[in-house]
Amino acid sequence: MLPAPAFAFVDLETTGTRADADRITEIGIVRVDVEQDSARVAEWSTLVDPQVPIPAAIQALTGITDAMVAAAPTFSTIAGDVSRMLTGCVFVAHNARFDYGFLKHAFARLERTFAARVLCTVRLSRRMFPDARGHGLDALIARHRLDVTERHRALGDARAVWSFVQLLYRDFEREHVDAAIKRILGIPSLPPQLAPDAIDALPESPGVYLFYGDNPLPLYIGKSINLRERVGAHFSQDWRSETDLRLSQEIRRIDYEETAGELGALLREAVLVKSRMPAYNRALRQKVEAGIVRLDHGLPQFIGALGVEPPDMNGAYGPFSSRAAFRATLRELAGEHRLCWRRLHLERRPEGPCFARQLHRCNGVCVGEEVPAAHDDRLGRALAPFAIPRWPAAGAALVRERAATGERVDVHVIRDWCWLGTASDDGELAALAEAPQRAAFDPDVTRLLVRRYRAGTLALTPFARPSALAAHADDAGDQSFADACAATTSATQAVSRFA
Repeated sequence: MLPAPAFAFVDLETTGTRADADRITEIGIVRVDVEQDSARVAEWSTLVDPQVPIPAAIQALTGITDAMVAAAPTFSTIAGDVSRMLTGCVFVAHNARFDYGFLKHAFARLERTFAARVLCTVRLSRRMFPDARGHGLDALIARHRLDVTERHRALGDARAVWSFVQLLYRDFEREHVDAAIKRILGIPSLPPQLAPDAIDALPESPGVYLFYGDNPLPLYIGKSINLRERVGAHFSQDWRSETDLRLSQEIRRIDYEETAGELGALLREAVLVKSRMPAYNRALRQKVEAGIVRLDHGLPQFIGALGVEPPDMNGAYGPFSSRAAFRATLRELAGEHRLCWRRLHLERRPEGPCFARQLHRCNGVCVGEEVPAAHDDRLGRALAPFAIPRWPAAGAALVRERAATGERVDVHVIRDWCWLGTASDDGELAALAEAPQRAAFDPDVTRLLVRRYRAGTLALTPFARPSALAAHADDAGDQSFADACAATTSATQAVSRFA
């Protein structure tokens, strides 16, 4: 029985649900070593001193009190024993992400790694009993009449999970159970509240995905070139992220939008995050503190995001995430290029040598030993790597992106390093052609587009906007989008005629 040499049925009791902040109070392990057609079973358990108070609600649930763990060993004391019990085993637990995540964090605090193949018996129950209602441990105990003497104690629950697996081998053909276990070991462990086919329903194509909880606003928005694989990684049994654990507890459904390629997914993610404000996306949220820098008579002037008009980016530098980030960059450049702190407004000293001059790191414009024009020219050269390229088209431009399968083509419309929208058919392209050709400044979108342009991977073609487009939509519309999709990716040739 069991399609692996050794299995460890594990259950933990803890002070809460957050693996990064809460602590283990009890560990129970039932280790099963498979020997041909028999199994050698060893049990091990111990209370653990969490070194923090146990909340009253947790004490009431588990029966484990502060007094009980006061004399118990800390995890650091028993880490070696735990490691020996689990070495070489498939890690088996009910809602395994929880227990596995706590152990990974506990070992990480000791600067030790812990990794194992993980079998979640919630998934196993779902696969073996697809029509059953409820797959929590209480439901399994009641439905299968499992003999459990210490519910909500670590060893008692670990025994219950072991009893459930034994029951499967009694009631089903061995090959059937083995196949189910092997399949689960190779695929993500979904939270019990998600539909069993939540991952299988996702395409293996680029796009953005949205995780929803009980509220209409998403919990998290992400992007990937393979939606099924990336979403599955959030629910990987080799759990690493506290955010992923919290998402697994709150998520109720998954939605997605396909794109032709990575660029479309990146653009869509940046805009969706700012418009929908998901709770767990912080890096891409609206960045009103971001901005660009222009030189005014040789001196840098920071313009905040709300004051940036897209055409202003011609001849500007950035984008920078904040004024403070730009000032930090300016200090580094001042040191490298012997620039004056006072002329750069990095200090308020009204007269005399600036701080950098006192350290012999300024050429002396502050004391009249360098003409301002020479200093400002050196500043321009220092900022050159941060220069936003001049927009190369007279108006909007197109970027064609074809899916790897060749079945989908998206045409992104861009102007002044801002994304105006994406068309997947002639109607959408016509709407973009007739829409106002302006978009709000988005530092993340601008940074993405400029980076690709500099690397030579953003091929722009001018976007013709004939006024007759709408009138000729019936007889020329399909050809219009086809022409746009088939157009050369050279930046020097127009897309094609639309009318």
